[in-house]
Amino acid sequence: MYLVESKAGAITCMLFSLLFLGTWPALLTLLERRGRLPQHTYLDYTITNLFAATLIAFTVGEIGRSSMEQPNFFTQLSQDNWPSVLFAIAGGVVLSLGNLSTQYAWAFVGLSVTEVITASITVVIGTTLNYYLDDKINKAEILFPGVGCFLIAVCLGSAVHASNAADNKEKLDYFSNDSNNGVGTKDATDSKRTNTNTVDMNDLENGEEKAKVGTALFLIEVENKRAMKVFGKSTYIGLAIIFFAGACLSLFSPAFNLATNDQWHTLKDGVPHLSVYTAFFYFSVSSSLLATILNFTFLYRPVLNAPKSSVMCYVNDWDGRGWALLAGLLSGFGNGLQFMGGQAAGYAAADAVQALPLVSTFWGVILFGEYRRSSGRTYTLLAGMLIMFIAAAGKRKSN
Repeated sequence: MYLVESKAGAITCMLFSLLFLGTWPALLTLLERRGRLPQHTYLDYTITNLFAATLIAFTVGEIGRSSMEQPNFFTQLSQDNWPSVLFAIAGGVVLSLGNLSTQYAWAFVGLSVTEVITASITVVIGTTLNYYLDDKINKAEILFPGVGCFLIAVCLGSAVHASNAADNKEKLDYFSNDSNNGVGTKDATDSKRTNTNTVDMNDLENGEEKAKVGTALFLIEVENKRAMKVFGKSTYIGLAIIFFAGACLSLFSPAFNLATNDQWHTLKDGVPHLSVYTAFFYFSVSSSLLATILNFTFLYRPVLNAPKSSVMCYVNDWDGRGWALLAGLLSGFGNGLQFMGGQAAGYAAADAVQALPLVSTFWGVILFGEYRRSSGRTYTLLAGMLIMFIAAAGKRKSN
């Protein structure tokens, strides 16, 4: 049963999906910056992410009378549709790998740049694949100029990260030189190294002085609190993680497209296509299973120098658990709404929800003070990146 069949319904689904998918990364970033281990957070996230898909399947997937052409969720579970199920499972696997990677990229690169680059790669590759899988139902003259804008946004996003990293290094180097010279701690508020707000280190450690957002002291405070320590790490590590994540995320929508529309004719004659709700259930089960296995492994063998943990530590860690569970719900319902909109309007057009970095950038600036007190060069690159992203999103929405 497809509840979303009109263009207006598809647009509504995609707008809510855009909001949800742009917000859940901010919640996970918030928890990491407060010191919660990413393994703990992602395990909690996985629980409610799977719950959302299961709820959609058992409710929306069961609405209406089942028929041979459009069977309900329970009916499809017993049908011989394994080729399509495997495509859905494959989509869940690459989504899980992509989301896991971005969780670590947020620490190294920041929320805004990570989301822009991964979303742009997703669109450049994923939209092209979906365009041909959808039998070119979307207008190429509108679709692909938007893809080109996304590609430019990737390049500008990389430049923003490099420029911001240089700004932060300059602030920290100046802070270190002042401390070593006995001058005291000064806030480097811009690239000209304006010296204000002298602060003693003992005051900082005792919590008697709150550092201004964007200053060297603020960066040090964040580093001391966060779970992932990134000072001294190569900027290329973060970019490498981002591009790997983008490559994985670019494949999940085409795989889901194949699962629900069977363009390669893998199903036997007379076997109906998987409904969005059934495919989403298999998709989410595989994604959650892989994420659970990997994160239980990371508890004892963490990656990228994250702290070790244990199952008992995870079970007893309730600090921020509610936010992690909420993030899983937002992601689960966001993905479900994206697929519902894609079934009605075409999956290439539904990739417009990859404009989600506009939401994530808002949260990054408001919640985390990203790019505060950066150089004019960084602000110029950031503005260019967002302009290209808005232009790309506008092109896709007009398709």
